[in-house]
Amino acid sequence: MKARTGGSGMFLRVMMRAALVRKGRATAALLAVVVAASVATAMLILYVDVQAKLQKEFRKYGANLLIVGHNGNPLPANTLMVVDTTLAGRGIAVPFTYAVAKTSKGASVVVAGTDFERAQQLNHWWSVMAWPNAPRSTLVGARAMEVVAPAGGAFDLTFDAKTITLTPAGTLNTGAEEDSRIYLALGDFTAWTGLPPSTIEVGASGSSKEIEAMREKLAAALPDADVKPVRQIVEAEGRVLGKARASLLASAVVIIVTAILCVLATLTAWVLEQRKNFAIMKALGASERIITGFFAAEAAALGVFGAVLGFAIGLGVAAWIASANFHASVSPRFSVLPVIVAGSVLLALVSAVLPISMLRRVQPATILRGE
Repeated sequence: MKARTGGSGMFLRVMMRAALVRKGRATAALLAVVVAASVATAMLILYVDVQAKLQKEFRKYGANLLIVGHNGNPLPANTLMVVDTTLAGRGIAVPFTYAVAKTSKGASVVVAGTDFERAQQLNHWWSVMAWPNAPRSTLVGARAMEVVAPAGGAFDLTFDAKTITLTPAGTLNTGAEEDSRIYLALGDFTAWTGLPPSTIEVGASGSSKEIEAMREKLAAALPDADVKPVRQIVEAEGRVLGKARASLLASAVVIIVTAILCVLATLTAWVLEQRKNFAIMKALGASERIITGFFAAEAAALGVFGAVLGFAIGLGVAAWIASANFHASVSPRFSVLPVIVAGSVLLALVSAVLPISMLRRVQPATILRGE
């Protein structure tokens, strides 16, 4: 017991003495770990925060999943309810149904029935002057307005020998096919045409993998429907997130490798300078286990202190980058701290492998003879 206590005391004394004697090299190694921890913290926080913000922004560009009936058949009556249950709050589903109607002058125009409240949540990118909020009030595409109501007044449409009088509430401008359509509340549309919903557009939240998992889940819940991804949205989101992830990861890897080399050089130089002291320790009875433990513990302590300081600095760096480049704020995610501490300790221990192997090869008799 006394021997063990003495060994532990010597271990602690040597660590404290080493920290006081070689302040310069310890500071250099600590700064390298701090830089690596700072960059890793900033990159991780930015990646997590930017990924969440990008996913939120992509949801503003419309649906990423499309549900239609098999072979063009109408969807079952309970489809929307099943979709809402399956999504469980992780997205928005909007029903649509379409018909080709005739104007009073005999021109053809596409009319779409939808739930305006849901459509407004899904399609933030639509440029709408005013959303309909009254019976038989419509949202008219910019090109369709020129056909049905150039003067902006009420107009008649006929479908299957049934005529309905509609009033424009506002115009829609997207630069796409929506500009040639007239949008009517689903209840009014069904009462007029008798057609049930034929399409449900879904804006599912989550990463590309989560969206694909949701697609499979919806397909299993809807055996009488086809669930298709909107490739343009899903692939664009995947590319943007992939590039952001690759850029941040590459930056972190370069800095971390540089830090490892810096810490390695510092520790190796210190071992070479202090070979005689280690030889004396061995000659006085210090085992290789104690010397190795001392060196590894010192490296681990370096990693912990560097991680804490680097995390604090990284929070500030992440906030500055987000403000300067994305004009947005980031949340201080303290869940990243354990990862940074573990990574910094690992970095320091990896850097200490070569110096430790050099310590094991120290021969007291050879060193003390001056060879």
